[in-house]
Amino acid sequence: MQASDAAYTPQRNPIRLGDAWRALRKLIANPDGTDQVFIIIDALSGNSGERQFRRFAASPVGQRVLDEKREILDVLSDRDSLHSLPPGTLGKTYANFMSNEQISADGLVEASEEVGPAMRINEDRSRFGERMRDSHDLWHCVTGYSRDLVGEASLLAFTFAQTRNPGIGAIVAMAFIKAGALSGARKSIIRGYRRGRRAGWLPAADWETLLARPLEEVRAELAVGSLPEYTEQRSEAGEVALKSQ
Repeated sequence: MQASDAAYTPQRNPIRLGDAWRALRKLIANPDGTDQVFIIIDALSGNSGERQFRRFAASPVGQRVLDEKREILDVLSDRDSLHSLPPGTLGKTYANFMSNEQISADGLVEASEEVGPAMRINEDRSRFGERMRDSHDLWHCVTGYSRDLVGEASLLAFTFAQTRNPGIGAIVAMAFIKAGALSGARKSIIRGYRRGRRAGWLPAADWETLLARPLEEVRAELAVGSLPEYTEQRSEAGEVALKSQ
């Protein structure tokens, strides 16, 4: 961690139950409301983000990312370069995944802006937070979870196990309760959490280097375990969005 950053005193991030509850109700009404996910996480995360940042900053990859001022969004937005990578690499798989889902690397940026400037209190912490946000779909590719309702819930359970963020935990708990009507969904969510507990720590993955490597090698190195087997369940809005592209 840089000397100037080490002297920085993080602001206390109080739990905001009212904001979380209002966003949670909106998310229940519209499961595709990604902006509400960010509001819930921000309202309930407390100081977990600071703990994650310090662990990241103390890691070799974290130190390089911060020293080099890397912006992973720039790399992930270069779709042509990613598509030019050999078949079977993480980067090629990611590019195909984004094309098939009709989404872009900066798609989460606009949704996250609902949180406001609170998360940009310090350059290094902002860089880490944005790296976590922008690498979300890389986590999809590495873990094998799709962007359907069960896949997202299972990946969030995996992420909660990795980050211990109470906001993410609240969303997972809500998804688990509502998943009772979906065959195998709760088992998938539980398995996602267990996979996250056993896996390597993905926030400190050197994604820029891993993109050019075979996906199976990346999965083995990060110890994400065997690929999930579950029945995809898309919301009606999600189905319409995909079919309209």
